Amino acid sequence: MSDDKIIGIDLGTTYSCVAVMEVGKPVIIENSEGARTTPSVVAFTKGGDRLVGQLAKRQAVTNPTRTVQSIKREMGSNYRVQVDGVSHSPEQISAMVLQKIKADAEAYLGEKVTRAVITVPAYFNDAQRQATRDAGQIAGLEVMRIINEPTASALAYGLNKLSEHAVVLVFDLGGGTFDVSILEITDGVFEVQATSGNNRLGGDDFDQAIIDYLVDEFKRETGLDIAGDLMAVQRLKETAEKTKIELSTALVSEVHLPFLTADQSGPKHLETTITRAKFNEITAGLVEATIGPLQQALEDSGLSPQDIEHIILVGGSTRIPAVQDMIRRFFQKEPSKSVNPDEAVALGAAIQASILAGDLQDVLLLDVIPLSLGIETAGGLFTRIIERNTTIPTSRTMTFTTTEDAQTSVEVHALQGERELAADNKSLAKFHLTGIPGAPRGVPKIEVTFDIDADGIVHCSARDHGSGIKHSVTIQRTTGLSPGEVEHLQREAEEFADQDKLVRERISTRVQAESMCAEAERTVTKYGDRVDKVHVDKVMKAVELVKEALVQDNAAELKQLVAGLDVSLLDLGRVIHSGNRQSQPRKEERQATAPNAGKKKPNYVEDRPIELGEVGRPSQQVSSSLIDKDSLLDHDLALDQDSRDSSAQIVNSDPE
Repeated sequence: MSDDKIIGIDLGTTYSCVAVMEVGKPVIIENSEGARTTPSVVAFTKGGDRLVGQLAKRQAVTNPTRTVQSIKREMGSNYRVQVDGVSHSPEQISAMVLQKIKADAEAYLGEKVTRAVITVPAYFNDAQRQATRDAGQIAGLEVMRIINEPTASALAYGLNKLSEHAVVLVFDLGGGTFDVSILEITDGVFEVQATSGNNRLGGDDFDQAIIDYLVDEFKRETGLDIAGDLMAVQRLKETAEKTKIELSTALVSEVHLPFLTADQSGPKHLETTITRAKFNEITAGLVEATIGPLQQALEDSGLSPQDIEHIILVGGSTRIPAVQDMIRRFFQKEPSKSVNPDEAVALGAAIQASILAGDLQDVLLLDVIPLSLGIETAGGLFTRIIERNTTIPTSRTMTFTTTEDAQTSVEVHALQGERELAADNKSLAKFHLTGIPGAPRGVPKIEVTFDIDADGIVHCSARDHGSGIKHSVTIQRTTGLSPGEVEHLQREAEEFADQDKLVRERISTRVQAESMCAEAERTVTKYGDRVDKVHVDKVMKAVELVKEALVQDNAAELKQLVAGLDVSLLDLGRVIHSGNRQSQPRKEERQATAPNAGKKKPNYVEDRPIELGEVGRPSQQVSSSLIDKDSLLDHDLALDQDSRDSSAQIVNSDPE
């Protein structure tokens, strides 16, 4: 491995920062202009030159159409910046900022820099994380780790408190995104308990509220609408940022913008006063929007506001008095001001870089994923394989099986979100597992696995247990969620929770009913001639009633009839089992001495378990060895093949 330094980079929406570990402590690296943070701004001059950082920001007023700001909000999307007929992706623009940061770090260290840890908002999805890694690679950096910004801040806060125990909440309101994370720090272990946030809430929105107010004031005074004047709006943007900063310490801010525009009567100027009270009034909705993610993180972690011992403020927008007042009211305690809101993330990234380099060995970081991952199952349901706020890296597997005889191919549809129906979540990837040996329905075992690495990047695979055939895919950013969709998915999940639950129950009951009918008919065909006809008639009558209820689509009645069919099937199984016991006493004696002899046993014929299932598990072979208390994710699901296509959608045969 290379011996060069690993730097820590906070790639921010409005400002970026870089740090490095020196003599066991993280140190901020100043840029070539002598500042400790660099504006995340890129500009293209008419002469073809490229400007990055403070130089780009200075000329934004006179060159608004060729100046790119806040590109971080578009990471992982198909958004493109068009400048003089040339298209630039968000990754390319971000890479230009990273190249500037890399050059400044090399000038400071006096050596070449090739490796970095880069931070992202905790609520960034897989596509956005992939895009951030790509930006680093474009800039010539090997991205050693993608780390969540609130987690990095907690590292910076807790580095000198490794021997203590603390429950910490990080409130990260940056230029373009908002995150809240709850961590437990114990003996050098930083474990994230829960995270939530909003990828479309930040300082830019507070600036925009001031801009909108000034546009309205100017129109009221002059009758001119300057909302479409790019140069005027850029001047308003700079003024709005300065006003916001001033009002964090002062009660009044004076706005003076001479020659803002002109009409036939001459130039027009904007002179007005904005008080902190007015600023609080026009941004009240933005402050209020931070409370939802706060409550969600507390709920997911199982904690109350009183359980939080320390509150860390991160991001320049946390200096806004109204934000701090809201935090005091919510938690009934003062937030900590022991870390610099602008620099904490970069400092934490440098600490993580030192951990990866092996220089810091007393710290362990355990992070989580922000949204659940799963696949589409029969009836269009979303079956979760990895729940949100699961510690990463992690790998989890669910077992599936076919529902059509001689099925040879299945389609695995990976999704991300919190809704009960697949269509309401975001598609990440689709792939086919082909070449499955033909077999009766319910016999093949298809293992679907999700792997999430330490960067939060997702890999999905499917494997046929019998043949060993496997297909895997790394989720690509082009199929990921676009900015803003993560919080939208979660809001929808809350809004439609009850409705989704009813729809899921109805669909699950239908899937269960269809599967049990097929299972019952196959069992009767296979073993019906070995038992009294009265037992067979009882099962077939129950099947007939279930099929009639399926046609009528009566969910309540169908549920009762499915339960009745299950009882009839179990009775038939006991009769078959009883007859088999008489013909194979030695085998039964061996089973009686088995460790699980007191538990429900499978029905054996010719030393093979028949495929009678429990309620909701029609395809499961009811052998106690298949049910492990540690295998909580091994639900029985089934892959349902469309006879018109070689692919199939996945069917959940384990409704709750």
